Amino acid sequence: MVVGMAATGIAPTGVGAARGAKTGANSNKMDPFGRIIDYLRISVTDRCNERCLYCMPEGYKGWERQPDHLTAAELIRIVRAAAGLGFRKFRLTGGEPLVRGDVPDIVRAMTEIPGVESIGLSTNGMKLAAQAQPLREAGLRTVNVSLDALDPEIYRRITGGDVARVLAGIRAAVAAGFERVKLNCVLMRGVNERELWPLVLFAAAHGLPLRLIELMPVTTTEVLTERNFMACGEAMRVLEQRDEMAPQPDRKLGHGPARYFLLKQTGALVGFIGALTNQHFCDQCNKMRLTADGKVRPCLGNHIEVDLRSALRRGADDTVLRELLETALRLKPWEHQFRNQYQPCRPMTAIGG
Repeated sequence: MVVGMAATGIAPTGVGAARGAKTGANSNKMDPFGRIIDYLRISVTDRCNERCLYCMPEGYKGWERQPDHLTAAELIRIVRAAAGLGFRKFRLTGGEPLVRGDVPDIVRAMTEIPGVESIGLSTNGMKLAAQAQPLREAGLRTVNVSLDALDPEIYRRITGGDVARVLAGIRAAVAAGFERVKLNCVLMRGVNERELWPLVLFAAAHGLPLRLIELMPVTTTEVLTERNFMACGEAMRVLEQRDEMAPQPDRKLGHGPARYFLLKQTGALVGFIGALTNQHFCDQCNKMRLTADGKVRPCLGNHIEVDLRSALRRGADDTVLRELLETALRLKPWEHQFRNQYQPCRPMTAIGG
């Protein structure tokens, strides 16, 4: 479902249960269920220099043509419109964002927009060693690095990449002095569960929070099976065999949904992101996504998209862009559809992390 300029102002029909919906007009940055939406994740490219099992289908060649990608100027136009609505937190994603050479320039331009309070980056780390310092100097505040294994062979099996380059990128990010560097690991039974404890020790040794993320059906439905799905609760039990875990209910690191625990002996801080097993996962959702080809997705686990690129290339002013963003806010559903035999219409690399 793609909504264009003509749909501005339509009512949110056909978007799932209206549980808890409020009546009357939305405030500028509030969805139909009263959640404050002030966080926009921006995919700057659908291309990637890795081929992760959970992100890109085998043999995938569906890259958007280069002219379909938003230019840096178009991205900045959208950020300015979003900031005008009350969006304060922004994260650049991909694909792999650093395969695009102008990311420091984009960050620098974003920092000059009134209302932009926080700019982060999600990366696989392969190009981070060379880019960490320029990104920090441009105004980037936080970095999330995917690290699904420390064992080189297991890492290569999952991503097709070189973990040594990722570790060099993590070291460079720490040295560059970012306000926060976090590590992300996608849980996959039969693939990387034996890597969990080494990852905890690595995170503790470097003073970095580690987030363990449940596998989601965002590539193909077949990616998620009972055989390879590892719930956050199972990962917790694995770690509890090694160390006592103390809940940190008031600990918030950034703007995401992770629930954090402190491992008392190692000192590691581990967060759990359970999109499938946490029945209240969507209750406090505060984000929307912008794809590299200029579609706003109010929810990762829903096919609704609002087309901003067409509006931009028809000469739309900032008022029209804000109206389209408000349309996306009104279309934001109460919860994702991942538990309902969700069928992805395009893979994660084409949506944005």
